[in-house]
Amino acid sequence: MTKRYWNIILEEMMEAGVHFGHGTRKWNPKMSPYISAKRKGIHITNLIRTARFLSESCDLVFDAASGGKQFLIVGTKKKAADSVARAAIRARCHYVNKKWLGGMLTNWYTTKTRLQKFRDLRMQQKTGRFHSFPKKDAALLKRQLAQLETYLGGIKYMKGLPDIVIIVDQQEEYTALRECITLEIPTICLIDTNSDPDLADISIPANDDAIASIRLILNKLVFAICEGRSRYIRNS
Repeated sequence: MTKRYWNIILEEMMEAGVHFGHGTRKWNPKMSPYISAKRKGIHITNLIRTARFLSESCDLVFDAASGGKQFLIVGTKKKAADSVARAAIRARCHYVNKKWLGGMLTNWYTTKTRLQKFRDLRMQQKTGRFHSFPKKDAALLKRQLAQLETYLGGIKYMKGLPDIVIIVDQQEEYTALRECITLEIPTICLIDTNSDPDLADISIPANDDAIASIRLILNKLVFAICEGRSRYIRNS
């Protein structure tokens, strides 16, 4: 794996609140090696370790993007949803930011069928075919399209299983993480002090509740993906 410099600055992470964990009563003992202190009833994450694992993650996604690999970014809670969509669009990644539908990866055949229906409905809408249906039928199709757009809009161009999945908040996206583990899809996961660091392939200890923290971590990963994609295009 290529070692590179990703401009990961401790002061910048502190300003974004990356180091703030959960309350000391709400923690996973496995996170002990990643915690540097307790302050006013809150665990403080060791930012040196955060920087190390974030750098390793950037190296991994850079190498993967350089090889033309595909990424899926998952973060469905309200605080993460907008950041996930913006980061994914910027790096031309697939994303899920509304709701993880159980079996989205492990039952890929069903997901692929839903995606095809989604594409068909979008095409019918674009070509004006909805106007040729009775009003009641057209209204039903529009509702179906809106629902599919909400849940599958971020993966509408996904042709197969992703090569790497980036997950914001292990606790919130546990179902998605378990599906990746089942399918042996490599994962990079933001983990707070209440998480299990052993589940993902690379766990980045960080505040997964603060928007600024989530955005900073995603921006670093997305920059590395974009750099990798640029290399892939140059070498193609």
